[in-house]
Amino acid sequence: MPWWARVVAVYLAARAVSIAIVLQFAHEQAASAWTDARPGYFEYANIWDGRWYAYIAVAGYPTELPLTEDGRVAESAWAFLPVFPGIVRVFSTVGVPWDVASVVVSLVAGLAAALVFHRLMSRFLDPDQALFAVVLFCVAPVSPIMGFGYAESLGFLWLALALLLLVDRRYGWLVPVITIWAFTRPGALAFALALGLHWIVRWSTRARDPFPVRERVLAASVALFAALVGLAWPAIAWAFTGEPAAYTDTELAWRAPYIGYVELVPLTPWFQSGDWWLGQPMGTILPIALVVGFGTLLVTPWVRRLGIDIRLWLASYALYLLAVFFPQSSTFRLLAPLFPIVGAFAVPRSPWWRGSLVAVSIALQVAWLRIGWFIDGYDWTPP
Repeated sequence: MPWWARVVAVYLAARAVSIAIVLQFAHEQAASAWTDARPGYFEYANIWDGRWYAYIAVAGYPTELPLTEDGRVAESAWAFLPVFPGIVRVFSTVGVPWDVASVVVSLVAGLAAALVFHRLMSRFLDPDQALFAVVLFCVAPVSPIMGFGYAESLGFLWLALALLLLVDRRYGWLVPVITIWAFTRPGALAFALALGLHWIVRWSTRARDPFPVRERVLAASVALFAALVGLAWPAIAWAFTGEPAAYTDTELAWRAPYIGYVELVPLTPWFQSGDWWLGQPMGTILPIALVVGFGTLLVTPWVRRLGIDIRLWLASYALYLLAVFFPQSSTFRLLAPLFPIVGAFAVPRSPWWRGSLVAVSIALQVAWLRIGWFIDGYDWTPP
Protein backbone atom coordinates (compact mmCIF):
# COMPACT_ATOMS: atom_id res chain seq x y z
CA MET A 1 0.00 0.00 0.00
CA PRO A 2 1.27 3.53 -0.69
CA TRP A 3 1.80 5.75 2.32
CA TRP A 4 -1.42 7.68 1.82
CA ALA A 5 -3.49 4.48 1.67
CA ARG A 6 -1.99 3.31 4.96
CA VAL A 7 -2.87 6.66 6.55
CA VAL A 8 -6.43 6.45 5.22
CA ALA A 9 -6.78 2.91 6.58
CA VAL A 10 -5.49 3.96 10.00
CA TYR A 11 -7.78 6.99 10.11
CA LEU A 12 -10.91 5.06 9.09
CA ALA A 13 -10.21 2.30 11.61
CA ALA A 14 -9.63 4.82 14.39
CA ARG A 15 -12.80 6.73 13.56
CA ALA A 16 -14.78 3.49 13.49
CA VAL A 17 -13.60 2.71 17.03
CA SER A 18 -14.39 6.21 18.27
CA ILE A 19 -17.83 6.25 16.64
CA ALA A 20 -18.64 2.88 18.20
CA ILE A 21 -17.75 4.27 21.64
CA VAL A 22 -19.81 7.42 21.03
CA LEU A 23 -22.80 5.35 19.89
CA GLN A 24 -22.67 3.42 23.16
CA PHE A 25 -22.78 6.67 25.11
CA ALA A 26 -25.63 7.91 22.90
CA HIS A 27 -27.55 4.71 23.65
CA GLU A 28 -27.21 5.43 27.38
CA GLN A 29 -27.91 9.18 27.08
CA ALA A 30 -31.06 10.39 28.82
CA ALA A 31 -33.10 13.31 27.48
CA SER A 32 -31.27 16.61 27.84
CA ALA A 33 -31.55 20.24 26.81
CA TRP A 34 -30.07 19.31 23.43
CA THR A 35 -31.52 15.91 22.53
CA ASP A 36 -34.18 13.37 23.34
CA ALA A 37 -33.14 10.15 25.04
CA ARG A 38 -30.95 7.86 22.95
CA PRO A 39 -30.18 10.32 20.14
CA GLY A 40 -28.74 9.23 16.82
CA TYR A 41 -25.05 9.74 16.12
CA PHE A 42 -25.30 12.92 14.04
CA GLU A 43 -27.57 14.61 16.55
CA TYR A 44 -25.41 13.54 19.47
CA ALA A 45 -22.26 14.73 17.66
CA ASN A 46 -23.61 18.29 17.54
CA ILE A 47 -24.33 19.10 21.18
CA TRP A 48 -22.34 21.54 23.33
CA ASP A 49 -20.36 24.00 21.16
CA GLY A 50 -21.76 22.38 18.03
CA ARG A 51 -24.99 24.25 18.70
CA TRP A 52 -23.11 27.54 18.84
CA TYR A 53 -21.70 26.91 15.37
CA ALA A 54 -25.16 26.06 14.05
CA TYR A 55 -26.49 29.28 15.57
CA ILE A 56 -23.72 31.32 13.93
CA ALA A 57 -24.51 29.82 10.53
CA VAL A 58 -28.14 30.92 10.86
CA ALA A 59 -28.00 34.18 12.81
CA GLY A 60 -24.40 35.36 12.59
CA TYR A 61 -22.89 37.41 15.43
CA PRO A 62 -24.73 39.87 17.71
CA THR A 63 -24.04 43.56 17.30
CA GLU A 64 -24.87 44.10 20.97
CA LEU A 65 -23.22 41.93 23.58
CA PRO A 66 -25.76 39.99 25.67
CA LEU A 67 -25.61 40.80 29.36
CA THR A 68 -26.37 38.90 32.53
CA GLU A 69 -28.94 40.12 35.04
CA ASP A 70 -26.24 42.01 36.92
CA GLY A 71 -24.98 43.73 33.76
CA ARG A 72 -21.96 41.53 33.04
CA VAL A 73 -21.05 40.34 29.53
CA ALA A 74 -22.63 36.93 28.99
CA GLU A 75 -21.64 34.00 26.81
CA SER A 76 -22.23 34.62 23.11
CA ALA A 77 -21.27 33.59 19.59
CA TRP A 78 -18.26 35.93 19.60
CA ALA A 79 -16.25 33.23 21.34
CA PHE A 80 -16.43 31.08 18.18
CA LEU A 81 -14.67 31.74 14.89
CA PRO A 82 -16.50 31.79 11.53
CA VAL A 83 -14.66 29.48 9.10
CA PHE A 84 -16.15 26.17 10.26
CA PRO A 85 -19.80 27.32 10.37
CA GLY A 86 -19.25 29.10 7.06
CA ILE A 87 -18.03 25.93 5.34
CA VAL A 88 -20.79 23.77 6.81
CA ARG A 89 -23.40 26.32 5.81
CA VAL A 90 -22.42 25.87 2.16
CA PHE A 91 -23.54 22.24 2.35
CA SER A 92 -26.58 22.86 4.52
CA THR A 93 -27.91 25.47 2.08
CA VAL A 94 -28.03 22.84 -0.69
CA GLY A 95 -30.11 20.47 1.39
CA VAL A 96 -27.66 18.54 3.54
CA PRO A 97 -28.87 18.60 7.18
CA TRP A 98 -26.63 20.66 9.43
CA ASP A 99 -25.89 17.78 11.81
CA VAL A 100 -24.76 15.58 8.93
CA ALA A 101 -22.81 18.26 7.08
CA SER A 102 -20.91 19.37 10.17
CA VAL A 103 -19.79 15.83 10.95
CA VAL A 104 -18.76 15.13 7.34
CA VAL A 105 -16.73 18.34 7.14
CA SER A 106 -15.05 17.47 10.42
CA LEU A 107 -14.26 13.91 9.34
CA VAL A 108 -12.83 14.97 5.98
CA ALA A 109 -10.71 17.69 7.57
CA GLY A 110 -9.44 15.19 10.12
CA LEU A 111 -8.37 12.82 7.36
CA ALA A 112 -6.59 15.65 5.54
CA ALA A 113 -4.86 16.58 8.80
CA ALA A 114 -3.68 12.98 9.26
CA LEU A 115 -2.25 12.93 5.73
CA VAL A 116 -0.38 16.22 6.21
CA PHE A 117 0.80 15.14 9.65
CA HIS A 118 2.31 11.99 8.12
CA ARG A 119 4.27 14.17 5.69
CA LEU A 120 5.44 16.32 8.61
CA MET A 121 6.58 13.33 10.67
CA SER A 122 8.30 11.84 7.63
CA ARG A 123 10.71 14.78 7.75
CA PHE A 124 12.10 13.45 11.04
CA LEU A 125 11.12 9.79 11.53
CA ASP A 126 11.54 6.51 9.69
CA PRO A 127 8.49 5.30 7.73
CA ASP A 128 7.18 2.93 10.41
CA GLN A 129 7.65 5.58 13.11
CA ALA A 130 5.90 8.24 11.03
CA LEU A 131 2.94 5.94 10.46
CA PHE A 132 2.72 5.08 14.15
CA ALA A 133 2.76 8.80 14.97
CA VAL A 134 -0.34 9.04 12.77
CA VAL A 135 -1.86 6.11 14.67
CA LEU A 136 -1.35 7.96 17.95
CA PHE A 137 -2.81 11.14 16.46
CA CYS A 138 -5.88 9.24 15.25
CA VAL A 139 -6.56 7.39 18.53
CA ALA A 140 -5.61 10.21 20.91
CA PRO A 141 -7.88 10.66 23.95
CA VAL A 142 -9.73 13.63 22.40
CA SER A 143 -9.69 12.26 18.83
CA PRO A 144 -13.48 11.61 18.83
CA ILE A 145 -13.72 15.40 18.31
CA MET A 146 -12.77 14.72 14.69
CA GLY A 147 -16.20 13.13 14.26
CA PHE A 148 -18.15 15.90 15.97
CA GLY A 149 -19.58 19.20 14.74
CA TYR A 150 -16.59 21.10 16.05
CA ALA A 151 -13.88 23.17 14.31
CA GLU A 152 -10.99 21.18 15.80
CA SER A 153 -10.35 19.02 12.73
CA LEU A 154 -9.95 22.09 10.54
CA GLY A 155 -7.67 23.59 13.16
CA PHE A 156 -5.52 20.43 13.15
CA LEU A 157 -5.30 20.62 9.36
CA TRP A 158 -4.15 24.24 9.23
CA LEU A 159 -1.68 23.66 12.07
CA ALA A 160 -0.15 20.56 10.46
CA LEU A 161 0.11 22.36 7.14
CA ALA A 162 1.66 25.46 8.74
CA LEU A 163 4.26 23.35 10.55
CA LEU A 164 5.10 21.46 7.37
CA LEU A 165 5.60 24.74 5.51
CA LEU A 166 7.71 26.12 8.35
CA VAL A 167 9.91 23.04 8.49
CA ASP A 168 10.36 23.21 4.71
CA ARG A 169 10.98 26.98 5.00
CA ARG A 170 8.28 27.87 2.52
CA TYR A 171 7.47 31.09 4.33
CA GLY A 172 5.34 32.75 1.68
CA TRP A 173 2.77 29.95 1.63
CA LEU A 174 2.24 30.44 5.36
CA VAL A 175 0.31 33.66 4.73
CA PRO A 176 -2.92 32.10 3.34
CA VAL A 177 -2.72 29.16 5.75
CA ILE A 178 -2.34 31.36 8.83
CA THR A 179 -5.09 33.67 7.59
CA ILE A 180 -7.63 30.84 7.36
CA TRP A 181 -6.40 29.27 10.60
CA ALA A 182 -6.80 32.55 12.52
CA PHE A 183 -10.52 32.51 11.74
CA THR A 184 -10.95 28.79 12.43
CA ARG A 185 -9.41 28.17 15.85
CA PRO A 186 -7.24 30.24 18.22
CA GLY A 187 -3.52 29.64 17.80
CA ALA A 188 -2.19 32.18 15.30
CA LEU A 189 -0.64 34.28 18.07
CA ALA A 190 1.21 31.25 19.40
CA PHE A 191 2.41 30.48 15.88
CA ALA A 192 3.61 34.08 15.53
CA LEU A 193 5.75 33.53 18.61
CA ALA A 194 7.07 30.26 17.15
CA LEU A 195 7.94 32.08 13.92
CA GLY A 196 9.76 34.79 15.86
CA LEU A 197 11.76 32.18 17.77
CA HIS A 198 12.44 30.36 14.50
CA TRP A 199 13.91 33.60 13.10
CA ILE A 200 16.17 34.00 16.12
CA VAL A 201 17.38 30.40 15.85
CA ARG A 202 18.14 30.75 12.15
CA TRP A 203 19.95 34.02 12.75
CA SER A 204 22.08 32.55 15.54
CA THR A 205 23.01 29.49 13.44
CA ARG A 206 23.52 31.29 10.14
CA ALA A 207 27.23 30.41 10.08
CA ARG A 208 26.47 26.73 9.52
CA ASP A 209 22.95 27.12 8.11
CA PRO A 210 22.83 30.10 5.71
CA PHE A 211 19.99 32.57 6.30
CA PRO A 212 19.87 34.80 3.21
CA VAL A 213 18.59 38.36 3.48
CA ARG A 214 15.51 37.54 1.42
CA GLU A 215 14.52 34.75 3.81
CA ARG A 216 15.22 36.95 6.82
CA VAL A 217 12.87 39.63 5.56
CA LEU A 218 10.20 37.16 4.47
CA ALA A 219 10.25 35.15 7.71
CA ALA A 220 10.10 38.31 9.83
CA SER A 221 7.26 39.70 7.73
CA VAL A 222 5.24 36.50 8.05
CA ALA A 223 5.80 36.47 11.83
CA LEU A 224 4.49 40.02 12.07
CA PHE A 225 1.57 39.14 9.81
CA ALA A 226 0.70 36.15 12.02
CA ALA A 227 0.65 38.41 15.08
CA LEU A 228 -1.62 40.91 13.36
CA VAL A 229 -4.04 38.35 11.98
CA GLY A 230 -4.06 36.65 15.39
CA LEU A 231 -5.46 39.89 16.82
CA ALA A 232 -7.92 40.42 13.97
CA TRP A 233 -10.91 38.64 15.53
CA PRO A 234 -10.86 40.69 18.77
CA ALA A 235 -10.62 43.80 16.57
CA ILE A 236 -13.59 42.65 14.47
CA ALA A 237 -15.63 41.99 17.61
CA TRP A 238 -14.77 45.50 18.79
CA ALA A 239 -15.77 47.02 15.46
CA PHE A 240 -19.13 45.23 15.33
CA THR A 241 -20.15 45.72 18.97
CA GLY A 242 -18.46 48.99 19.84
CA GLU A 243 -16.89 47.34 22.91
CA PRO A 244 -13.06 47.24 22.89
CA ALA A 245 -12.94 44.13 25.09
CA ALA A 246 -15.89 42.35 23.44
CA TYR A 247 -13.96 39.19 22.63
CA THR A 248 -12.00 38.83 25.85
CA ASP A 249 -15.02 39.67 28.00
CA THR A 250 -17.03 37.04 26.15
CA GLU A 251 -14.33 34.44 26.72
CA LEU A 252 -14.10 35.40 30.39
CA ALA A 253 -17.83 34.74 30.76
CA TRP A 254 -17.13 31.01 30.50
CA ARG A 255 -14.88 31.03 33.56
CA ALA A 256 -17.15 33.30 35.63
CA PRO A 257 -19.09 30.34 37.15
CA TYR A 258 -15.81 29.19 38.69
CA ILE A 259 -14.10 32.36 39.92
CA GLY A 260 -16.55 35.15 39.14
CA TYR A 261 -15.96 38.05 36.77
CA VAL A 262 -12.31 39.06 36.94
CA GLU A 263 -9.95 40.85 34.57
CA LEU A 264 -7.70 38.79 32.31
CA VAL A 265 -4.19 39.05 33.74
CA PRO A 266 -1.71 37.06 31.65
CA LEU A 267 0.02 34.10 33.31
CA THR A 268 -2.44 34.01 36.24
CA PRO A 269 -5.33 31.76 35.04
CA TRP A 270 -3.58 28.46 35.81
CA PHE A 271 -2.90 29.60 39.34
CA GLN A 272 -6.48 30.85 39.71
CA SER A 273 -7.70 27.48 38.50
CA GLY A 274 -5.30 25.61 40.76
CA ASP A 275 -6.55 27.55 43.74
CA TRP A 276 -10.20 26.88 42.79
CA TRP A 277 -9.71 23.15 42.25
CA LEU A 278 -7.04 22.30 44.83
CA GLY A 279 -6.65 25.18 47.26
CA GLN A 280 -3.25 26.17 48.61
CA PRO A 281 -0.42 25.30 48.49
CA MET A 282 -1.12 22.67 45.77
CA GLY A 283 -2.93 25.25 43.62
CA THR A 284 0.41 27.00 43.18
CA ILE A 285 2.74 24.01 43.31
CA LEU A 286 1.00 21.99 40.58
CA PRO A 287 1.09 24.66 37.81
CA ILE A 288 4.77 25.26 38.52
CA ALA A 289 5.44 21.51 38.45
CA LEU A 290 3.59 21.19 35.13
CA VAL A 291 5.68 23.99 33.59
CA VAL A 292 8.93 22.41 34.78
CA GLY A 293 7.82 18.95 33.68
CA PHE A 294 6.79 20.11 30.21
CA GLY A 295 10.01 22.07 29.77
CA THR A 296 12.00 18.99 30.72
CA LEU A 297 10.02 16.89 28.24
CA LEU A 298 10.94 19.25 25.39
CA VAL A 299 14.67 18.58 25.84
CA THR A 300 14.44 14.78 26.01
CA PRO A 301 16.06 12.84 23.14
CA TRP A 302 12.75 11.58 21.71
CA VAL A 303 11.29 15.08 21.47
CA ARG A 304 14.55 16.53 20.15
CA ARG A 305 14.24 14.01 17.34
CA LEU A 306 11.34 16.10 15.98
CA GLY A 307 13.51 19.08 15.18
CA ILE A 308 13.72 22.59 16.54
CA ASP A 309 10.66 24.04 14.76
CA ILE A 310 8.17 21.58 16.20
CA ARG A 311 9.65 22.09 19.65
CA LEU A 312 9.33 25.85 19.22
CA TRP A 313 5.64 25.38 18.38
CA LEU A 314 5.11 23.13 21.41
CA ALA A 315 6.76 25.67 23.70
CA SER A 316 4.93 28.63 22.13
CA TYR A 317 1.47 27.08 22.32
CA ALA A 318 2.07 25.88 25.87
CA LEU A 319 3.08 29.43 26.83
CA TYR A 320 -0.04 30.77 25.08
CA LEU A 321 -2.26 28.45 27.13
CA LEU A 322 -0.39 29.31 30.30
CA ALA A 323 -0.91 33.00 29.61
CA VAL A 324 -4.64 33.09 28.85
CA PHE A 325 -6.42 29.77 29.43
CA PHE A 326 -8.31 28.89 32.62
CA PRO A 327 -8.03 25.11 33.08
CA GLN A 328 -11.36 23.31 33.52
CA SER A 329 -13.17 20.50 31.72
CA SER A 330 -12.19 21.86 28.28
CA THR A 331 -8.50 21.59 29.12
CA PHE A 332 -7.94 18.30 27.31
CA ARG A 333 -9.48 19.62 24.08
CA LEU A 334 -7.48 22.86 24.29
CA LEU A 335 -4.29 20.82 24.70
CA ALA A 336 -4.96 18.98 21.43
CA PRO A 337 -2.89 21.37 19.22
CA LEU A 338 0.15 19.95 21.01
CA PHE A 339 -0.48 16.76 18.98
CA PRO A 340 2.89 16.89 17.10
CA ILE A 341 4.49 15.68 20.32
CA VAL A 342 3.07 12.20 19.68
CA GLY A 343 5.89 11.80 17.17
CA ALA A 344 8.25 11.49 20.11
CA PHE A 345 6.25 8.58 21.53
CA ALA A 346 6.40 6.88 18.11
CA VAL A 347 10.19 6.57 18.23
CA PRO A 348 10.44 3.28 20.24
CA ARG A 349 9.64 0.24 18.11
CA SER A 350 8.71 -2.18 20.89
CA PRO A 351 5.37 -3.89 20.04
CA TRP A 352 4.55 -3.89 23.75
CA TRP A 353 5.12 -0.13 23.94
CA ARG A 354 3.08 0.61 20.85
CA GLY A 355 0.22 -1.70 21.75
CA SER A 356 0.06 -0.27 25.26
CA LEU A 357 -0.09 3.31 23.97
CA VAL A 358 -2.98 2.49 21.64
CA ALA A 359 -4.89 0.64 24.37
CA VAL A 360 -4.37 3.44 26.90
CA SER A 361 -5.39 6.08 24.35
CA ILE A 362 -8.65 4.29 23.55
CA ALA A 363 -9.39 3.84 27.26
CA LEU A 364 -8.80 7.57 27.76
CA GLN A 365 -11.23 8.28 24.92
CA VAL A 366 -13.90 6.54 26.98
CA ALA A 367 -12.92 8.56 30.05
CA TRP A 368 -12.91 11.87 28.16
CA LEU A 369 -16.30 11.20 26.57
CA ARG A 370 -17.77 10.24 29.94
CA ILE A 371 -16.46 13.37 31.63
CA GLY A 372 -16.91 15.89 28.85
CA TRP A 373 -19.50 14.72 26.35
CA PHE A 374 -22.04 12.57 28.19
CA ILE A 375 -24.68 14.74 29.85
CA ASP A 376 -25.59 13.69 33.37
CA GLY A 377 -28.40 15.92 34.65
CA TYR A 378 -27.15 19.47 35.22
CA ASP A 379 -23.75 19.02 33.62
CA TRP A 380 -21.07 21.65 34.23
CA THR A 381 -18.22 19.78 32.49
CA PRO A 382 -18.42 20.66 28.77
CA PRO A 383 -15.67 19.24 26.56
